[in-house]
Amino acid sequence: MVIANAEGVRTTLCSGSQQNRRALGGRVSTPSVGAQSAQYLANIKRFIGRRYDELTDESKRVPYTVRRDPEGNVRIVCPQLSREFAPEEVAAMILRKLAEEASRYLGEPVTGAVITVPAYFNDSQRQATRDAGRIAGLEVKRILNEPTAASLAWARSPR
Repeated sequence: MVIANAEGVRTTLCSGSQQNRRALGGRVSTPSVGAQSAQYLANIKRFIGRRYDELTDESKRVPYTVRRDPEGNVRIVCPQLSREFAPEEVAAMILRKLAEEASRYLGEPVTGAVITVPAYFNDSQRQATRDAGRIAGLEVKRILNEPTAASLAWARSPR
């Protein structure tokens, strides 16, 4: 089951807020995406668990700045917060928001999660996803390929 967030939608975005100097998740972070697209950190999973030198020119075509840090890691520039984030930190913000929404829906705290990833993710991308879950304060029970998760959901659905 896909749980709608507090804004009633089934997707959650993440952006920075200059007013309160923190990252926001959800529809509250999206007043007008067209004019301010550089503040929305979309497609983060293309960077998670990868070194800057592994990125293609196409993967760097996002409306925000992606740079290389001195150790060769990917950094995401968030001018609204005047700071940079590792992709794992941004993913953790999104996971934290999703856990909060699930807790609200279920009426009890969510402390663990099974996180799905694309089947093409390599070991470092899977580990970085696991790290993002831990940063979000979750016990990561398992990392599951998205096609496997879809098959399991289909098998459990009433037909």
